[in-house]
Amino acid sequence: MPDPLIVDLSRLQFALTAMYHFLFVPLTLGLSILIAMMETVYVMTGKTVWREMTKFWGVLFGINFALGVATGITMEFQFGMNWAFYSHYVGDVFGAPLAIEGLMAFFLEATFVGLFFFGWDRLKPVAHMTVTWLMALGTNFSALWILIANGWMQNPVGSAFNPDTMRMEVTDFMAVLFNPVAQAKFVHTVSAGYVTGAVFVLGISAFYMLRGRHMELAKRSFAIAAAFGVASTLSVLVLGDESGYAITDHQKMKLAAMEAMWETEDAPAAFTLVGLPDQEARETHFAIHVPWVMGLIGTRSFDTQIPGIYDLVDHAEERIRNGLYAWDALEAIKADRASPAAREQFAQYQDDLGYAKLLLKYTQNPMEATDQEIRAAAWDTVPHVPSLFFTFRFMVLCGVILLGLFAVALWKISREDALPRWLLHLCVWSIAVPWIAMELGWFVAEFGRQPWVIEGVLPTFLAASNLTLLDIAITIIGFTLVYGILAVIEVRLMLAAISKGPAVVDAIDDLVPGMGEGGNTAPAPAPAE
Repeated sequence: MPDPLIVDLSRLQFALTAMYHFLFVPLTLGLSILIAMMETVYVMTGKTVWREMTKFWGVLFGINFALGVATGITMEFQFGMNWAFYSHYVGDVFGAPLAIEGLMAFFLEATFVGLFFFGWDRLKPVAHMTVTWLMALGTNFSALWILIANGWMQNPVGSAFNPDTMRMEVTDFMAVLFNPVAQAKFVHTVSAGYVTGAVFVLGISAFYMLRGRHMELAKRSFAIAAAFGVASTLSVLVLGDESGYAITDHQKMKLAAMEAMWETEDAPAAFTLVGLPDQEARETHFAIHVPWVMGLIGTRSFDTQIPGIYDLVDHAEERIRNGLYAWDALEAIKADRASPAAREQFAQYQDDLGYAKLLLKYTQNPMEATDQEIRAAAWDTVPHVPSLFFTFRFMVLCGVILLGLFAVALWKISREDALPRWLLHLCVWSIAVPWIAMELGWFVAEFGRQPWVIEGVLPTFLAASNLTLLDIAITIIGFTLVYGILAVIEVRLMLAAISKGPAVVDAIDDLVPGMGEGGNTAPAPAPAE
C-alpha cells in the first residue's frame, strides 16, 4: 500500500492540475455556442457587425482553446504516472471513454477549430456557419466523454470485477454510456460552461461601454450574453436539481454530508439553510431548517426518506462484513481457480469487495480485522462534512447572484435606455464568479466521493503509485512553475486582445491569412493556362 503522504500529495497534484485545466474548459464551452449564435445572426441578416463580433470573440476563444488543450494533455499522463494501480485495476473501463474522447471528439473539435479560423475567405457564409456550429458540437462532445468517464467513477455501472484477471471489466457499455450520474453531470456542467461564456462576454462588453469604445459591438454582445445567460443560469439551477436527484439514488453519503444530515428524518426531509457542522461531535449547531425542501428535491416525493449519516455508516459496516466473504472467496479462487464453491460465494458478495478493501488501512489481512477496525472503516466512508456543507452553499449562492445579474442586465438592455454605470461595473467585477462556482462544484463532486476513487469499488489510498517524496515534490513544483507561466501568457494575450478590440482581428490576419475582413467567399477558379 502506498505511503499515506504520497497518496495525499498525489491527490494534491491532480487537484491542482485538474482545477487549473478547468479554468479553460467552461469558457471554451460557452464561447463556442455564443460565437455560433453570432455568426448565425450574421448569415441571416448580412450585417457585418455580427461578422466582426464573431471574429473578435473567436480570437479570445482561440487563445483559451489553445491553453485548454495544452493543460489537458498532461492530466491523462498522471493516471499512469501517479495512479498506477488505479490504471491497472479499472483501466479497461475508464480508458474506453477517454480513448473515444481523444479519437472522435478531440479530432472533430480540432478540425473544425482550424476551419473556423482559416476558412473565412475560403468558405461561403452558410458553409462557414455550419463549421462554427460543428466546432461547438465537437467541444460539447469532448466534454461528454470526459464526464462519462468521471460519472463512472461516481457510479460504476456496467462493469464487474473479474477474479481471473483481477481487474474491473466492462459488462455493459451502454450502461456506462447512459449512466444517470454521468448524464446529469454532463448537462449540468455544460450549462455552467454556457453561464461562464455569457458572463465573460457580458463583462468585457460592459468594460467597453464604460470606456465608450466599440459601442456597436459591445451593445449587441451585451444583449445576446444577457439573454443567453438568463437561459443558461436557469438551466444550471434546474439541472442542478437533477444532479441532486441522481446522487440521492447513487451517492447517499455525499448527499447526507452536503446537508450535514446526521440523523434520518421523517419524510419529506428539511433543507438545512445554514448551520455549523461539527465533525467531531457529529452534529450541526445553530441549524436553520426549511421544512420539506430537501425531501422534495432529493426524492421528488412526500414519503421517501433520505438516510442520515448514522444510518449510512451502519449500512457501510454491513457491506464491509459482506465484503469479507468476497475477500475470503477471492483468496480461495487464487488457491484453486476451479473451485465452484468459492466462485459461487464470490458472485454472491462481489459487489461489496471494495468495502472490505477499506480495512487494508488498518490491517494487511482484512479477515483479521477487529470489530473496532471494521467500525472505524465504516466511519471512514463519511467525507469531511463542514467542507462539503459550506462549499455547496457558496456554489448555490454564486448561481443565484448570477441569475439576478443576468435578469437585471437583460431587463435594462431590452428597454434601450442608457445602461447605469453601477450595472456595468458590476458586470465587469462578476467575471470571476462563474469560475468560482464551477471550481466549488467540482470540489463537492470529487471531495464528496472520498474515501473512494471509484465509488464502492476502490479506496483512494490503494490507487496511487509507489513513488518517492522527491518524485512528487519535483512534479508539483514543476507543474506549478509551468502552469504559472502559462497563466501569465494566457492573461497577457487575453488582455492584449481585449485592449485592441475588433482591431485584433486585422493584426492577426497579418500573421494568419483568412482572419481578416476579406469576406466569406468561395475560392475563385484558377485561370486557364
